[in-house]
Amino acid sequence: MPIKNADLLKCEDGSIYHLALQPEQLADNVIIVGDPDRVGLISNLFDSVECRISNREFNTHTGVLNGKRITVLSTGIGPDNIDIVMNELDALANIDLSSREVKPDHKTLNVIRVGTSGSIQADVPVGSFALSSHGLGLDNLLHYYDSGSNTLDLEMSAAFMKHTGWNENLSKPYFVKGSEELIRKFEQGTIKGITATAPGFYGPQGRILRLGLADPELNEKIRSFRYQNERVINFEMETSALYGLGSLLGHRVVTVCALIANRATNETWPDHKALIGKLIDLVLERLTN
Repeated sequence: MPIKNADLLKCEDGSIYHLALQPEQLADNVIIVGDPDRVGLISNLFDSVECRISNREFNTHTGVLNGKRITVLSTGIGPDNIDIVMNELDALANIDLSSREVKPDHKTLNVIRVGTSGSIQADVPVGSFALSSHGLGLDNLLHYYDSGSNTLDLEMSAAFMKHTGWNENLSKPYFVKGSEELIRKFEQGTIKGITATAPGFYGPQGRILRLGLADPELNEKIRSFRYQNERVINFEMETSALYGLGSLLGHRVVTVCALIANRATNETWPDHKALIGKLIDLVLERLTN
């Protein structure tokens, strides 16, 4: 049965609605970044670029590096934007946009998030790279989907809520694993641990400007959580949504972040651009060799 017109929106030229991409403009290897300006930083390192598409905060460049076709795409910030990006990437790969029918043969994408983040552990220093073994969803995005028991680690979630004395006014936290295949590809030279995905930058990550916090001790509770030798090492705003939707849609996903701040030691890294440049080099080398 065709997908409803109002459920699968398209632009006038037939491209997918938000990303404004045609299926042939998408590579099987996708690097996603939050900042639209980082798209050009990465594609400038390609041997060739075949297309550059821009719509809203979603900039997309597709090209070739070392014989491997790669799409680099900016998502903007937050789980809500990841919801758009992952569903539309999957639609480009696995739905016939003309007939609105799901294709009979599933295509699996490799999706690598390259971003910046803040460490919450004193021994995970600024200037290093965090590799996300799991996404800890402090957002509520995945609860809108039929996630099933194979996607979420319910025992880890129960242990986390017990440890933190979780506030019932907040959405139920969830844990999702990243792609083991991609994690193995990026393990060397990175620090692996759980990444907490917050639905905001200030209060949800324990920052105080003019507003107080509902639970001033929450960051310390998150920092001290342990489960089967796993611990939370950093905060950001996309990974849980990326891992959850990637798992449900059948794609391989991983997040690697440059750590530009440490919340435990109050340190910051002085040259963000140089650090993210080193991370981009690492990701491209691992992806194309």
